[in-house]
Amino acid sequence: MHGPPWVGWLLVLLCAGAGAYCLSSVRRGTAAQRREARGEALMGLGMAVMAVPVSAVAQPSWTPWLFAVVFGTAGLWALLRRHPHHAVGAAAMVYMALAMVTVPGGGPLSGGHAAHTEGMEGTDSTGPGGLPLLTGLLLAYYAVYVVAAGVRLAPSAAPGTPAAVATPVKAAWPEVVGACRVAMGIGMFAMLLTL
Repeated sequence: MHGPPWVGWLLVLLCAGAGAYCLSSVRRGTAAQRREARGEALMGLGMAVMAVPVSAVAQPSWTPWLFAVVFGTAGLWALLRRHPHHAVGAAAMVYMALAMVTVPGGGPLSGGHAAHTEGMEGTDSTGPGGLPLLTGLLLAYYAVYVVAAGVRLAPSAAPGTPAAVATPVKAAWPEVVGACRVAMGIGMFAMLLTL
């Protein structure tokens, strides 16, 4: 990671918390909401595993390939189910996993970014992984997604009521899942930013 290991640990906590909440929500709601919760749980927990700094846990060399297969399959499934956001998220995870392989000692957060940091502090400094144009497009996507999803969570004022007196929104299951999506979008943005 292009930064201190504590940033990786913060991402682990953020993504694991959001993924665990979504996993606990798999039995609630409608069938469509349960499918969404499963997809969000997979993304959150996968992001948490990718974010573990390499200085804490050395992962085997085949780990990036495992991430690529798991999230490639999840992306294809999301496309078949017509969930474009999950497909983009899975593609971003595959992209970061492959960047782990292509950058010697580097890649997204788990095996790679932490190794980048160690290389930058030591003698063997390596550059960032990935393709700058693709990374930029994914960063733009997640920036827009996080802002749009955050705006949807904001309480709205009733017609004719001043904005300052807007009624607070009761925290219900769909709103908390929406907040988890915002948190994971921020985590994905951070992971891509440090690629």
